[in-house]
Amino acid sequence: MLTRKQHELLFFIHERMKESGIPPSFDEMKEALNLASKSGIHRLITALEERGFIRRLPNRARALEVLKLPDMQGGASPRRGFSPSVIEGSLGKETASSNLPVRRDAAPAAPASNEVPVMGRIAAGVPISAIQNNTHAISVPAEMLGNGEHYALEVKGDSMIEAGILDGDTVVIRNASTANPGDIVVALVDEEEATLKRFRRKGASIALEAANPAYETRIFGPDRIKIQGRLVGLIRRYH
Repeated sequence: MLTRKQHELLFFIHERMKESGIPPSFDEMKEALNLASKSGIHRLITALEERGFIRRLPNRARALEVLKLPDMQGGASPRRGFSPSVIEGSLGKETASSNLPVRRDAAPAAPASNEVPVMGRIAAGVPISAIQNNTHAISVPAEMLGNGEHYALEVKGDSMIEAGILDGDTVVIRNASTANPGDIVVALVDEEEATLKRFRRKGASIALEAANPAYETRIFGPDRIKIQGRLVGLIRRYH
């Protein structure tokens, strides 16, 4: 049995992974559960890990994997590998609500996907013109995209590693001119540089927050920042 806080944290991590494919940061977990310090989050994560509900991924800063949820009958077998976004089909499955035979000779339907243009690389200090050239396109599952227009950027640097975004990843961005506090956004600073950071508000100012303690949070007046899009997913290749 899980305590109420353990249950809340597990489902918060699970829902965030479903939405963006990226585990929440410790600060986001602390705020979501209304805890006074990160030490409480550490204890909850350790308890969930000991009970087999989550797994901490080695060699990745604060990367988590949900292995099972409390309402799963008989639990679930641990999944291996880092899977930030998993789309599960129904091919070959029989449902209890249908007595119709499953056709074994039918050809499997191809998964729906869309072509998304890759607009170059994004990193602090890169002129915006450098990410407005369509270099190539990638195929992205439609389930990841939802409504709206999208583009992709290749990540250069380690300023967002604690949000699960690593150097060399490709991030999928939904075009948007507004953001909510806590969203990871592409922000245009002074009409000159584009950066991938977490969006925060500090009174009347805007804070662009890195997910790496080696980088300082940058504060700007609202007239200096334009939101270019919000993160909806990422793609990682292993070599």
